[in-house]
Amino acid sequence: MANHNVKGWRRVVNAFGFSMQGLRACFQFEEAFRQEVLLLIPLLPLGLWLGQTPVERALLVGSLLIVPIVELLNSAIEANVDRVGFERHELSARAKDIASAAVFLSIVLAVVTWALILLPRWL
Repeated sequence: MANHNVKGWRRVVNAFGFSMQGLRACFQFEEAFRQEVLLLIPLLPLGLWLGQTPVERALLVGSLLIVPIVELLNSAIEANVDRVGFERHELSARAKDIASAAVFLSIVLAVVTWALILLPRWL
């Protein structure tokens, strides 16, 4: 590990830099991540505006932020599996499918959260 001897603030700065590299790489190479980020841009302020209480705002915004977080993990799993090899293997396919299912469930969570908070106001 190249960063194991770094301590204090330097470690925090390095970790931040590595995190930004990861976000940039995911945005550059993963279409789904780009789409989710582009949806976040209008939806985050909308969630802050539509939430009537701090808890509602936290739920609306938090449910949205979970989607790209899970997409980052999905992309990391896919990159790792692809690094091992591109040949078809049942366990590789299963790992990718399970990670994809996690993204799907995070999207369902966001939709259900928004629906449960906002639909009763308009029904």
